[in-house]
Amino acid sequence: MLARPHSDTGEIWLREANPGSPTSVRCECAARCVAAAVRSIISRVKGTDLKTSIVAGVLAVSAAVGIGFGSTGTGFAATGPATDVHVYHLENVLGTSLDLKVRAGSAATADQAEAAVLAEFDRENGILSAWTPASEFSRWAKTHGTAERVSPELLEVLELFDAWRARTGGALDASAEAAVQVWKRAAAEGRQPTEAEMARAVEEMQRPHWKLDVKTGTATHLDDAPIALNSFAKSYIAGHAADAALRAGAKGVVLNVGGDIVLRGAIDERVAIANPRANAENDPPMDMVRLREGAIATSGSYRRGVDVRGAHFSHIVDPRTGKTAEQVLSSTVVAADPSEAGALATAFSVMSPAESMRLAKQLGDVEYLLVLRDGRTMASPGWYRLETPRMMTASYAPKAAGKSSAAKAPATPLDLEITLELARIDSPRYRRPYVAVWVENEQGQPVRAISLWSEKPRYLNELRRWYRDYLSVNRFGGDLSPSVSSATRSPGKYTLRWDGTDDKGAPLKPGKYMILIEAAREHGRYDLMQQEVNWDGRTAQQFSLPAGNELAGVQLDYGKHGE
Repeated sequence: MLARPHSDTGEIWLREANPGSPTSVRCECAARCVAAAVRSIISRVKGTDLKTSIVAGVLAVSAAVGIGFGSTGTGFAATGPATDVHVYHLENVLGTSLDLKVRAGSAATADQAEAAVLAEFDRENGILSAWTPASEFSRWAKTHGTAERVSPELLEVLELFDAWRARTGGALDASAEAAVQVWKRAAAEGRQPTEAEMARAVEEMQRPHWKLDVKTGTATHLDDAPIALNSFAKSYIAGHAADAALRAGAKGVVLNVGGDIVLRGAIDERVAIANPRANAENDPPMDMVRLREGAIATSGSYRRGVDVRGAHFSHIVDPRTGKTAEQVLSSTVVAADPSEAGALATAFSVMSPAESMRLAKQLGDVEYLLVLRDGRTMASPGWYRLETPRMMTASYAPKAAGKSSAAKAPATPLDLEITLELARIDSPRYRRPYVAVWVENEQGQPVRAISLWSEKPRYLNELRRWYRDYLSVNRFGGDLSPSVSSATRSPGKYTLRWDGTDDKGAPLKPGKYMILIEAAREHGRYDLMQQEVNWDGRTAQQFSLPAGNELAGVQLDYGKHGE
């Protein structure tokens, strides 16, 4: 395990570790046994439908015994006793992406649970959104000095903001938007805010912004400071959406909206904690935990912010000073209540580590993991009890006759970043297509599966080229990967990384390799894009592939991408 208690303070300080190093030989051996058995079975099977059934069955069995297949990022993995787990992926939900896993007795019940989740998102977004002019919050924010009757949800969220403002000593405040706007305006002019601009913003943020009367259910807006119910509103809505899924018949649900995750009912989940210094979706996580019932939220400066003359500044602002929060790169919090996890994740990004530690101790039953800008990692005393061994890659091809194609030299310092942008469907919310990204050598043989996104195994053959290349050489994959807790991401845009190794982790010899990106919908539109890259370890290359039906664009960047 990574965590070790500090003998003096009681908190957990984590030394820098190799996020790709194995932590469980037993897991790797078990995965090898299952993989070998499946290769033997599939090699004797004729017919794509039966092969697909075997793939689905093996994924379910491996899930039941806790064996993961593929990378510990967002590649191939299976988790939990998941023979009845149904997976859904959507974009542009609350301005981000939604990954939903529903445990249900039938596909029809799972679909009903998904519909209930989306309906609850729509309902509460219509109440709490600061970005929708017609929302209840937006309409109320335009009032001034009058007691307005508001919905129970809006009243509760305003109450929670008051409570967290007091608990954090002002580090969490809905009016932080005032300072955010100052920073955005200054950045647009190529400068940092002046001391006078920040002082005026701090003065605005320190005022009382509303007055609540719980007995009458009214809220009075007191000033004109910009306010936005960010911080924990997303987690608040996600908790209610997960409850709606259970009411609709789900046995269990894992709901991941933009990196904030809620678990409800009879289901558990391995959750990967994104490395804030890594950029790609399939980069190894910095840690892995297993959760059941409750919530985990991550806040950080590494995905959003402003750039001024080559310097990056966080989008998270300290309402007490008006300055951007730069000391903590990422803060992850586990709590029973989704609102608490979301609120503390934001607050811990603003507060000093010592302040965060004291508040967590006061609250109790809260675990956290902080990544500091200087490279150190700090965790609560109970964090290590949540950690779980990471699964080793278990994607094997039959050995080719003759010499091995693996290079004897160490892996090249150059790698390949692949940025995919999904085509926007004419809908405020749209399902992510099935996408496969992999590498073939000059002989047309697949050597590395980079990523596979799918929902239903029976539709994997819609990815015609991937299905042919991978199943024909006794490979298999699925998209029951661990959920990833990370800072909020923008919808529809993903970055993947290939480090020049094959599916076993061995470095490939220099040469020309074909990058293939295939996207398809169930009985719908289809794209297959490919680009040859000269993997020589020396020459940087960049490619931009034209838009297709499902992919709005693909950028390939072969070069050095340090943390």
